[in-house]
Amino acid sequence: MGKPLSEMTLRELWELFPIQLVEHRECWDGWYREERAALLVFLPGPIQIHHIGSTAVSGIWAKPIIDILLEAPSSDHQKIRDLLTGHGYICMSESRTRTDFNKGYTPSGFAERVFHLHLREVGDHDELYFRDYLNDHPDIARAYERLKLSLWKPYEHDRDGYTEQKTEFVKEYTQKAIQSYGRATKRWDDDI
Repeated sequence: MGKPLSEMTLRELWELFPIQLVEHRECWDGWYREERAALLVFLPGPIQIHHIGSTAVSGIWAKPIIDILLEAPSSDHQKIRDLLTGHGYICMSESRTRTDFNKGYTPSGFAERVFHLHLREVGDHDELYFRDYLNDHPDIARAYERLKLSLWKPYEHDRDGYTEQKTEFVKEYTQKAIQSYGRATKRWDDDI
């Protein structure tokens, strides 16, 4: 068995977990819903859980990783952090208002199901606007897909570079979505 993930360098982690893009899979929504149900068993309320990222956009190629946005009052973040790490999530990064977790990373590579969970304060959810805008505008979703496919191989072992190269596109269409939908009026059906 290889060395533990916690002892690997960033370069070793990027080699073990390269960026992979695959055609859209219908199972992704089911994987999200199953993980959401599992989270609701042990997480305290009030919370809001959403499926975000490219696996939540119909028909486009994506990394086969389910991104979950978890909105909760900041006063509950430490408790939620402890509960998540006790249920198989690994804390990957933490700031004052945001904490990111991974699940499904093993010393031998990706598990069958991989999740990235983003813990945020209530209302810190611009990813929802971007997701909905892409679903409502298939031409923009295809442009995003083309951008990601063009970045895949050059940045296969550089997640930070891959993300950085997409940032301008994401910002542009998130702002268009906010202008289109209105920040105060948009509601999501996966709120609890």
